[in-house]
Amino acid sequence: MRCNNSPVAEAVRLSRNAHAFRYALFAACVAMTARASDNVPAVRPAKPLLLRGATVHTVTGADLPATDLLVRDSKIAAIGSKLAAPRDAQVVDVTGKHLYPGLISAYTGMGLTETSSVRGTVDLAEAGTLNPNARAQPALNPDSEHIPVSRANGILTALSVPLSAGLIAGTSTLIRMDGWTWEDLTIRPAVALHVYWPSMNVNRDPNAARAATEQERTINENIRRLRDAFVTARAYVKSKEGAGKPVDLDSRWEAMIPVLRGDLPVFVHADERKQIEAAVAWAKAEKLKITLVGGIEAWKVADLLKANDIPVIVSPVLTLPLRREDPYDATYANPGKLPAAGVRFCIANDGSSAEMGPMADRNLPYQAGKAAAYGLPPAEALKSITIYPAQLLGVASELGSLEVGKRATLIVTDGDPIEIPTRIEQAYIDGARIDLSSRHTRLYEKYKQKYEQLKK
Repeated sequence: MRCNNSPVAEAVRLSRNAHAFRYALFAACVAMTARASDNVPAVRPAKPLLLRGATVHTVTGADLPATDLLVRDSKIAAIGSKLAAPRDAQVVDVTGKHLYPGLISAYTGMGLTETSSVRGTVDLAEAGTLNPNARAQPALNPDSEHIPVSRANGILTALSVPLSAGLIAGTSTLIRMDGWTWEDLTIRPAVALHVYWPSMNVNRDPNAARAATEQERTINENIRRLRDAFVTARAYVKSKEGAGKPVDLDSRWEAMIPVLRGDLPVFVHADERKQIEAAVAWAKAEKLKITLVGGIEAWKVADLLKANDIPVIVSPVLTLPLRREDPYDATYANPGKLPAAGVRFCIANDGSSAEMGPMADRNLPYQAGKAAAYGLPPAEALKSITIYPAQLLGVASELGSLEVGKRATLIVTDGDPIEIPTRIEQAYIDGARIDLSSRHTRLYEKYKQKYEQLKK
């Protein structure tokens, strides 16, 4: 017997409708937040390209006014005054404009997260605390809306970094900001293994949620687990290379073989002075080549970093000091104090959060601009987001400056890129001109028409 009009049947019907509504709403949210970008990847040109008449900012050399730049086969073929255009070349007049190398973001979750509130669009980290086998490369989303938004402000290359809820997050991938697939995006599939050093701070307030002794126990346990991971990896390699019984393959320790052999550097994420000092001591004991990422208090231990030749990816500049007693401008002045002490460095955005990492990448030049306002020479500020990250990421022979033989990855601007009023008018990745439209520009044009209609 059907009881469609009974209270029970009505409740079941409403429950089913509510479930269907929730499912449809969730699907719509995912579709809106994770939809593919409308930008079509550029086709690499078969013909040469001649950019004529701009001021060429080589970064590693002198600025060259009224100079031409010739691109052939995706590389910079020549730089000079009044270059002869090849017969089949495309000639673009950029007289009065400025040519700079494309900016490089050395710490971001680009391509790994879209909307932090929609779990299905976030692929930043694996579960667990020890994931050396996790790789950013196959998780990259070439259709991310963050890519066109960032490159519209000159960021044409980025290091996509896995985050971690624990200690070892996996390997990062260096990407070009244009392509159909993650294979197209990849410049270097594995740049570094990323270790997130545990906080060393202990809250000794008697009213704290956890007793100081318990906090210290947790800190010591995390450091022990990190050390044990490397001990286990070394034992695995030794057993594997020995002549005894074959060893069962373990993907975690297999991923650490290039690190232990010195072929892959370790990027250690640490901000506090105690963290940095502990990480340096650990690296010396493990005989590891490390780069510090974050380094908000790096200025306090600059001599230690110099003595151990440890470079710093300063991330970010636009943030508050970690301690109340520090000067208000401690983080702004941090990058300027490092080269003064002889420490190699570059500047990056805050890539440590799903919310602000890729979304804020477009602000990379302003991180450098703020540092320039607080002691870092402007020429060094420009290098901190071009040639310096290229050097720290191992691609200085290809990117980071405008030199013959390097990739033709560059921007055409109407001024200095670290200045907020400057506009990026053209961008080229490997010689191909990139569409600089984005969801931001499309929304601007849409609502511009709205107010134009209201005037009528």
